[in-house]
Amino acid sequence: MLDRLRADIRAVKERDPAARNSLEILLLYSGLHAIMLHRPAYWLYHHKHFFLARFLSQYAKFRTGVEIHPGAKIGTGVFIDHGCGIVIGETAEVGDGCTLYQGVTLGGTGKDTGKRHPTLGRNVTVGSGAKVLGPFRIGDNSKIAAGAVVLKEIPPNATAVGVPARVVRLGGVRVTQDLDQIHMPDPVGMEFTALQKQLEALTERVGRLEEENRRLKGMKNE
Repeated sequence: MLDRLRADIRAVKERDPAARNSLEILLLYSGLHAIMLHRPAYWLYHHKHFFLARFLSQYAKFRTGVEIHPGAKIGTGVFIDHGCGIVIGETAEVGDGCTLYQGVTLGGTGKDTGKRHPTLGRNVTVGSGAKVLGPFRIGDNSKIAAGAVVLKEIPPNATAVGVPARVVRLGGVRVTQDLDQIHMPDPVGMEFTALQKQLEALTERVGRLEEENRRLKGMKNE
């Protein structure tokens, strides 16, 4: 327990430039307090002391603003920055070295049973207000942008943004093409071209029908 606490404090010192010393982190950082209270709650939950586990987790929620279900698995060296509004579901797993910012939800969609919540690999960063919903994996060293809504698996070393989230970088390389502002298609021009082709086809058809009509009239006169 002490080794894990030291690792959690070290994670804060390494990733928060505002952190001055270990004592300040231990006494004043609500994200660390949430993790500290979750450790015994997790132990109680997995030893079937469900009421005590939930009581401790609800106390932690009231005390820190971070709601972690006692069944969730939290790794070592996890940094919860600010913490307010974070929700982590029962079957969620957060790998070693992950960073979660305020307003993050690791939740379910309501459609799954059993494993319902996401698994974060090692060293994953989830930005402010991001929602990761469903029983899939976020690969090691990936980054989820602030405000993103992730509904499917993200590969390792990726950056995902948007609603719904899409991968825009993989291994540091862009996977989306830049928007070409010069050679963009003209939708109005394309529509006029299509109409012109239809008009030409109709004109040709009318011409054939008129020619056929004249031929039939000539046959009658004969």
